[in-house]
Amino acid sequence: MREIGIIMNGATGRMGYRQHLLRSILTIRDEGGVELSDGSRVQVVPMLVGRTESKLAELARRHDLEHYTTDLDAALADPRWQIYSDFLVTKARVPALKKAIAAGKDIYTEKPTAETFTEALELARLARAAGVKNGVVHDKLYLPGLRKLARLVESGFFGRILSVRGEFGYWVFEGDWHPAQRPSWNYRSEDGGGIIVDMFPHWNYVLENLFGRVTSVYAHATTEIPERVDEHGATYRATADDAAYAVFELEGGITAQLNSSWTTRVNRDELVEFQVDGTLGSAVVGLFGCKIQPRTATPQPVWNPDVPDAIDYDATWVEVPDNATFENGFKVQWEEFLRHVLEGGPNPYDFLSGARGVLLAEEGLRSSSTGTRIALPEVTL
Repeated sequence: MREIGIIMNGATGRMGYRQHLLRSILTIRDEGGVELSDGSRVQVVPMLVGRTESKLAELARRHDLEHYTTDLDAALADPRWQIYSDFLVTKARVPALKKAIAAGKDIYTEKPTAETFTEALELARLARAAGVKNGVVHDKLYLPGLRKLARLVESGFFGRILSVRGEFGYWVFEGDWHPAQRPSWNYRSEDGGGIIVDMFPHWNYVLENLFGRVTSVYAHATTEIPERVDEHGATYRATADDAAYAVFELEGGITAQLNSSWTTRVNRDELVEFQVDGTLGSAVVGLFGCKIQPRTATPQPVWNPDVPDAIDYDATWVEVPDNATFENGFKVQWEEFLRHVLEGGPNPYDFLSGARGVLLAEEGLRSSSTGTRIALPEVTL
């Protein structure tokens, strides 16, 4: 069987290990490789790269892997490894991606691709000039709920779409009396942290692929908890935003309003929910669930604060059935990228798409600091 070698830089980290190694590459390996359009299969062979050899060795032993190293340059110089994948912290990503481009590797990376739009666009241009295939993780598009939503949009269920409202977030413990669920660097802007930098690239690809290009942003970012405790028990000052409230204008006249917060307690069915309203119907969508209310089944509320409302609004929505088996979204996108590399399959989620996400984050922060609405240009090479 043919094989394809994949450098996995940052595979010992939370996302690199759980979503990319364990649930994607190793699952593909255990299923006999990625299937191509002609029915043949190509097996994946990972090379783990990290800073600590003992951690890499333990990971390799646990999952019966042969290849690991702390020497990224040596791995990039080895022709056995065709793909470079990157799961590092954002501050370390650009230098590593530039090395991989210079080495002629095809590249698959987490987002954001860079800390600034200028750097992100430069990566896209360098990759095109070098002729290397490139992809950026767009995992939320592969979630069952959003795939159901995409079907509704494509079917014309909504009629003319009017608005999108989204709530994302949960309470991240401060780290004093209970350990935090996120690493401390997320709350230090000097280390590349902040919820706008983390989430706006997601919102960009969700909005532009389901509803239309983002043409402007008005955002308010804030640090609601100014002091936290890190993984070693040391108190530190949180310098990055932990909540952001934003309004996006989209092509076609759709208004999107998305709240992102690590300082909110959840009172909804899932950690992220979107409501899409259209002239012919509405939908409420989470990571997995999707419920709809068509125009013909919409109740007629009457505002009367003097008496209890007799309408059971939750009961007026209908759950959309799965009607399909939804695999892990990270794995599915990995398979698509591998087919793109191996046989030229489609890949719309490239470095240029990643650069648009970085631009939205950058302009979201500028909007917050200036208190103004920022128009977004089309991004081209």
